[in-house]
Amino acid sequence: HLRGLLPICSSCKNIRDDNGCWTYLETYIEARSDAHFTHSLCPECQKKLYDNLLKHGRAERGEPLLTR
Repeated sequence: HLRGLLPICSSCKNIRDDNGCWTYLETYIEARSDAHFTHSLCPECQKKLYDNLLKHGRAERGEPLLTR
């Protein structure tokens, strides 16, 4: 059962456990709850990370650069 304050790194989002060890957020929560994680990218991160690749590939194929 999770409750109270969780010391979390504001950059990488790792969590510091009671022994002072830093652990991935997902690992920490899965070890202390019934939750499990799946991963994907939200539209904002997908655009930030892959927009240049997507635009380049579309332009080479003569496809429109912006799609919804």
